[in-house]
Amino acid sequence: MTARPLEIKMFPCLFDNYGFLIHDAEANLTAAIDTPEVRPIQDALARQEWQLTHIINTHHHFDHAGGNLELKRKTDCTIIGPSMDQQRIPGIDVAIDHRQEFKFGNHEVVCYHTPGHTTGHVVYHFVNQQVAFVGDTLFAMGCGRLFEGTAEQMWSSLQLIMEWPDETLLYCAHEYTQLNAEFALTVEPKNLELIQRKAEVDSMRSNNRPTVPTKLGIEKKTNPFLRPNSEEIKINLNMTHASTTEIFAEIRKRKDNF
Repeated sequence: MTARPLEIKMFPCLFDNYGFLIHDAEANLTAAIDTPEVRPIQDALARQEWQLTHIINTHHHFDHAGGNLELKRKTDCTIIGPSMDQQRIPGIDVAIDHRQEFKFGNHEVVCYHTPGHTTGHVVYHFVNQQVAFVGDTLFAMGCGRLFEGTAEQMWSSLQLIMEWPDETLLYCAHEYTQLNAEFALTVEPKNLELIQRKAEVDSMRSNNRPTVPTKLGIEKKTNPFLRPNSEEIKINLNMTHASTTEIFAEIRKRKDNF
C-alpha cells in the first residue's frame, strides 16, 4: 500500500530564512525541518492543527537550531540531527550518520553528510517523495558559504546531490535566489536557460512569491556551482586547463566578493 504524500508547509522566518513543517497524516507525525524562529513555527502548527513530534536539523547554526530547546520544552518532541555535529545540536536525541536510512512515519529518508558550509552539515532526501531538505548546502542558483569546510568538500557534497533524480524538489533554507541569479550571469552570461530563469525569478519576487522549492534539473542547467564543467564558465574565468575543483573554488571566491 502506497503511503499518502507527505504534507509540506513553508513559511518565512527571521529576515530571509524559510521554515518547513512536514506532516505524515497516517502516522500523525509532524516535524520541523530546522528551527530558525519559534513563533512562526508555532503559528504554522496552530494553523494546521498539527502537534510537533520531531525536529530534524541540518546543521548547528543559530538560524537553523536556535529554536530547538524552546520547542522541545514546549512539545517534548524528538530532535534528530547529524552525528558528525551532535555536540553542537541543542537537545539532540537521535544522531544520524552519512547515508543512514530512517523512517519518518511511512516515509523513507536518507541522510547525507554534506560538509562545506559547516563540517557537520547534512541534507535529508525523502526518496519516494522526490523531495529533499538541503539546508544551506545548496540554494537556488547558489550554494552555502564555506564557513568551516573546504571547496573540495563542498564540491563533493554537491556531487552527491546531483546524483538524485532531476525531478527532485529541493527545499533550501533561504530566499537568496534573485541575487544568486545576478551573480550567475556574471560567470555564464550566454546561458539562455539562466537568462530565462532570472526573468522568472524577478517576476516571482516582484509579486512576493517564494522561489523555493526549486527542481534539481533546473539547478543543473542554471546554478554555476553545479556547472564548473561549463565551457563558457571555464573561458570566462580564464581557467580552461584548471581542475573542476579549482574552477568551483574560484566561482565560490567570486560569489563571496560579489
